[in-house]
Amino acid sequence: MKNYKRVYCQSGFNMSVQASETSYCTPRENTGPYTHVEIGFPNAVEEMIIGLAEDPDNPTETVYGWVPAGLVQALIIKHGGIEEGEHPVFDIDVEQSFELAKALSENSEKE
Repeated sequence: MKNYKRVYCQSGFNMSVQASETSYCTPRENTGPYTHVEIGFPNAVEEMIIGLAEDPDNPTETVYGWVPAGLVQALIIKHGGIEEGEHPVFDIDVEQSFELAKALSENSEKE
């Protein structure tokens, strides 16, 4: 089981992105690619994922289970891309492409 290095984005936003047989991910195994992953302990509240928080009252001290890979990719794009760290290999299929496009579209409407 691999432990992926924390993702640090250009904007300063950072989070853990994990996937394994013990993570809240799909598929729930140690090899990917993954359509859904687990985000943990972001350093700031992030509206794009708050609805998936295990403990929404404590959003920077909790995990976010089964986050669509497309949504994670949109989050990374929103924050300027990865400066350092890594995430599991994503399976960006048609469904995940839709999640990516939807998340980016909703985010641009808020700006």
